[in-house]
Amino acid sequence: MKKVLSIVLVLMMVFAAVACTSTPAPVANESKVDEPAKTEEPAKTEEPVKTEEPVKAEEPAKEIVILYTNDVHCGITEGIGYVGIARIKAALEAAGKEVILVDNGDSVQGDIIGTLSKGEAIVQLMNDIGYDVATIGNHEFDYGMEQFNKNVSLAKFQYVCCNFVNSKGEAVLKPYTIIEKAGKKIAFVGIDTPQTFVSSTPTYFQDGNGNWIYSFCEGNNGQDLYDKVQETVDAARAEGVDYVIAMAHLGTDFSSTPWTSGEVINNTNGIDVLLDGHSHTKEPGATVKNKDGNDVIWTSTETKLAYVGMLTIDGEGKFSTMLLDTSALKFMDSVGLLKEDNGAAATVDAALKANEELVNTVVAKTDVDLVIKDPVEGVRIVRSQETNLGDLCADAYRAMGEADIAFVNGGGVRDVIPAGDVTFGQIIKVHPFGNALCVVEATGQEVLDALELSAASLPAEYGGFLQVSGLKLTIDLNVDSTVEKDEKNLFVQVAGDRRVKDVQVLQADGTYAPIDPEKTYTVACHDYLLKNAGDGYTMFQDNTVLRDCVMLDNQVLINYIVDVLGGTVGGEYVDPYGQGRITIIEKGN
Repeated sequence: MKKVLSIVLVLMMVFAAVACTSTPAPVANESKVDEPAKTEEPAKTEEPVKTEEPVKAEEPAKEIVILYTNDVHCGITEGIGYVGIARIKAALEAAGKEVILVDNGDSVQGDIIGTLSKGEAIVQLMNDIGYDVATIGNHEFDYGMEQFNKNVSLAKFQYVCCNFVNSKGEAVLKPYTIIEKAGKKIAFVGIDTPQTFVSSTPTYFQDGNGNWIYSFCEGNNGQDLYDKVQETVDAARAEGVDYVIAMAHLGTDFSSTPWTSGEVINNTNGIDVLLDGHSHTKEPGATVKNKDGNDVIWTSTETKLAYVGMLTIDGEGKFSTMLLDTSALKFMDSVGLLKEDNGAAATVDAALKANEELVNTVVAKTDVDLVIKDPVEGVRIVRSQETNLGDLCADAYRAMGEADIAFVNGGGVRDVIPAGDVTFGQIIKVHPFGNALCVVEATGQEVLDALELSAASLPAEYGGFLQVSGLKLTIDLNVDSTVEKDEKNLFVQVAGDRRVKDVQVLQADGTYAPIDPEKTYTVACHDYLLKNAGDGYTMFQDNTVLRDCVMLDNQVLINYIVDVLGGTVGGEYVDPYGQGRITIIEKGN
């Protein structure tokens, strides 16, 4: 069976391709081999010469396999699924491999099972599947600090993060943990992006007076983060570990600089492999130069269990990485290797059935496909341009808030709704965060500043890109963004030219008029953005609140479709690219 598994693993490399191999530097103090002794004539004797017992060959060192996931976002049955991971883990263990299972953040949020249980159901599943270590992502905080602490306490695995610290600079979680397998000590160092301040809810990290009581070592243009990571790696190395694996939720997005995974690798040394999350990148394994010019393996598994990563450390200390998808899983199953799941299937089924009735309740219908991806290219566009679902969600906030203008951040519109019946489960997938409708008074100038921040990262994606209602505007990418942010990535000011032009506000008679910077408008969105500076939107925090957390975001969308649209999303939303509210002038045009 072990031989068969070895063959299968080779074939899986064909499916997913081993991305890279790293060989450790030679040991400096290797023993010299003695010269062979001269052979003497055997003494004559009548007694037979005794033959020594042959020395038994040493058992080859066991391979260590680290299975890794990131950005699962409650997709427990999607892609390879938690059950598939459990079966792969069991098969590797049955073949004599030393297996460690780790997660690199954003596991507890993104679908109804997480939303309704505030992440607890996912943590329990991770316990049952057999996770050993996890780091945190920005969305681990989406249910508030009290629930974050509860979820951490429920975990039977170890949560690690070196750069999430309190006001005294003390790590809130263990900075790293050491696991010994096959006689080797492996340190797992956790790192979470400082972008968490704005991609979660900033007020969660403040006291009641708005003072910051937590930090992610975000200061000095990234240097504070690099120093904290280096300090932690050095501490782990001082304990005599053989390998250091960084479990990072950093990503590669433009908006994440100076805290991207590449920047952290470039500015540190001592990390052997960095397992990454946050940007939903598919990377079987690339090499990035560290501060000393040495290669560090960097790898990431996309999102929603499209892949599970497999980092192998062989008996000689060589690293190799690969991504396994459902085709690899099916092949292994076809040759009889995946018969065990250690009860994972029953555990997942029980978790799903607990929410089944509510999930499947029909609450509305739609005559059109409501999208977040380009229907032609298949790439996500809701974070970089207008879509019909973005229009619908923004309209829902404006109508339910009875406001002049409404926004919804593209990062808060998470899934599609295909034509047909619309269930509560589908609505939760669109708005899984449990944000609440708020309405504030805002000047036209504050609205213009918000729109400028929305457009600052284009043409790159930005979770804070605003889908709008009650507005029309043009974004000119020939103008470089002059938005300035502080070290926590929060908006400070627009320092120069503006990319957002010709902003017009919908009037009561259905016509549009130019926005007046001095006029006060009513603006609807959710508490995450308007009150808590989510995605960095600080301009509304001190404004007069007219409606304060009056309705959860999923109910806002349901009520709009049912009460305003008569229960059916119709032809006014038929164009997947929206109703022409946002015009983007591409660079060079």
